[in-house]
Amino acid sequence: MTKVLVTGGAGYIGSHVVKALGERGYRVLTYDSLVTGHPWAVLYGDLVVGDLLDATKLEAVMKEFKPSAVMHFAAYIVVPESVAQPLKYYTNNVQGTLNLLNAMKNNGVDKLIFSSSAAVYGIPEEIPVPEKAPLDPINPYGQSKAVVEKVLKDVSNAGDLNYVSLRYFNVAGADRKGRIGEGKENATHLITLATRTAAGKRPYLSVFGTDYPTPDGTCIRDYIHVDDLAEAHILALEYLLNGGKSDIFNCGYGRGYSVLEVVEAVKRVTGIDFSVQFEDRRPGDPPVLVAGADKIRSCLGWKPEFDNLDEIIYSAWQWEVKRENITKNKGNG
Repeated sequence: MTKVLVTGGAGYIGSHVVKALGERGYRVLTYDSLVTGHPWAVLYGDLVVGDLLDATKLEAVMKEFKPSAVMHFAAYIVVPESVAQPLKYYTNNVQGTLNLLNAMKNNGVDKLIFSSSAAVYGIPEEIPVPEKAPLDPINPYGQSKAVVEKVLKDVSNAGDLNYVSLRYFNVAGADRKGRIGEGKENATHLITLATRTAAGKRPYLSVFGTDYPTPDGTCIRDYIHVDDLAEAHILALEYLLNGGKSDIFNCGYGRGYSVLEVVEAVKRVTGIDFSVQFEDRRPGDPPVLVAGADKIRSCLGWKPEFDNLDEIIYSAWQWEVKRENITKNKGNG
């Protein structure tokens, strides 16, 4: 049985990938600090509570588990927070990854799937943005991901690593069976916040910036269902296990929706009209981010199943309706 170590596997995206790995018969070990993750979200395999900055513990876990590959999700991801606290982001996202790479090398593990981000592109000149576009991040979060990608390239060129870097666009939705979803109380993703507002858990939804150079003045993003993203990770893993060489793929559908279009869709899907408050732009937000996603389809054979905004929102809404009961019954972690 192939073993996969998943850092950050108790978080939103990581837990959906752990679920996909478990359903495919992989043996999974999740290594998570639980700073933002939750034990109830880990549906398969074992959970070790640990921080990537604890190099000694990480080394011991790697030595004992002996994985064939590592999937790396453990990172801080909030753009405005990264602007306010850059050292927090560079320490966790960059130093944590260096610790992970050293532990892998010391234990002969040479396959890594890295959770990257469209934030590495900054404000791209070409839309949809292709993987070959220059990296020019405009916030410390995106910069931390770009730095790690550079490190991965150098380590790979030295012959010590084969990796796949998956650059996520805007991940949304939840497990279709309603078992897991976004669990953070301070979540920042638009669809999560909109469904929580529809559920009456927030007094209003904030829309940041109405003067962007877009048709309705609000930011445009490419929203991808978290289960389609999880499938992309399975395909990337199989690619590496079958001898694939280091590569980079965008993960998105190649189509964008504005913030106001998403708000109207959430109101339509939930049948609930909720309050919206318009506020100033947030620091570090590019006007438009839409994926050029042909490469992952052609190279990895990725065939997304849930490329439908209403379906993404519906799964997020169904999770939000039952989220508190699930977390109370299983413990908040």
